[in-house]
Amino acid sequence: MEEKSSAGSNWIAGVVPPAELLTQSMNSIYEMECREQPARLASLLNAYQLPEISSELDKLRTISSSAGPILFIGMGASYCSAISGSSYLQSCGRLSFTVDAGEWLHYSSAWEQAALSLLVTTSGESAELVQLCRMGAQRPFALLCNNEKSACWALVHNRLPILAGPEYGNATKTYTNATAACIVIASHTMGRGWQEDAQRVLRSYPADLDRVFGLRSEMEEFCRGAANIEIIGRGPAYGGAIMGALCIREMTGRRAAPHSGGGFRHGPLLDVNDSHVAIILALGRTAGLGVTLAQDCLARGGRVVLVENEERQRSERLLPIKVASVPEPWEGITSVLVPQALTLAIAERTGAKLSPRFQYGVMKE
Repeated sequence: MEEKSSAGSNWIAGVVPPAELLTQSMNSIYEMECREQPARLASLLNAYQLPEISSELDKLRTISSSAGPILFIGMGASYCSAISGSSYLQSCGRLSFTVDAGEWLHYSSAWEQAALSLLVTTSGESAELVQLCRMGAQRPFALLCNNEKSACWALVHNRLPILAGPEYGNATKTYTNATAACIVIASHTMGRGWQEDAQRVLRSYPADLDRVFGLRSEMEEFCRGAANIEIIGRGPAYGGAIMGALCIREMTGRRAAPHSGGGFRHGPLLDVNDSHVAIILALGRTAGLGVTLAQDCLARGGRVVLVENEERQRSERLLPIKVASVPEPWEGITSVLVPQALTLAIAERTGAKLSPRFQYGVMKE
């Protein structure tokens, strides 16, 4: 059972870790936290239907009803999580953007023009987010956070929990839960139901995770020797591409870079050759564009891991991975499974370059 620490503790999520975790390897902790994702996601989706959180969602819908865009503001994995929320609002006709907290803090004087600003932070201790919370007292904003003991949580009145539990490795379950929460917030803001779509995700997601992680050694062997790995997605899956690249780089030290589908086509595609692996997340309404991009990479001699909802025959330079079709924008969650699994396989072969972290360190700008 999780033991709550005293106020002001530096433990991750404000919780003292179980003693048995302190001696586990990064690989075992990372895999454990990846496999916790379906259960943590189910817990969040159940909690967000309870009266206490529903009332907070109602407040945000009221705040956001004024003129102006809805902003999602975050750093790192939290920024990636927010992309599904802003992408969905844009597709519904509501002006919305995901912005980098550091850039927003130092270069924006336009905060007053936003109808609602949602600050997304797993730790609640990132220096940029803490400063924004202090500055936002008179502005229409809210907080989405995984640490109810944090400085950000104490500074904000309108707040919602990520409910992912403590996370000691790279962002996995916090990315998944924060993405889901951003989708729910966006849906509620638009007055649209989300429960039925969420249930569809919960039915397919555990099996997808098990199947994809079961293929991880095959993926690692396919990608072995690549000079670089590039992860490409559009819309909600663009968040998965950025998160996937962060996961590979932080955990394994391998060079990995994210791109939007359009951004990759207008430049990076030109240097694709036999040293190149592209993980293309061909999901959602633009899946066909991802398949076409995969064909163009193959024509240039590159290797492609193609993540899609269809069955496809493997070839020497094409490794297709099927994941179940989910309602838009929930592919923001399923899109990251392949990079997560590949990360574990690389770490199992060459060792993890990241050590488990049980306490927050100094967070600088």
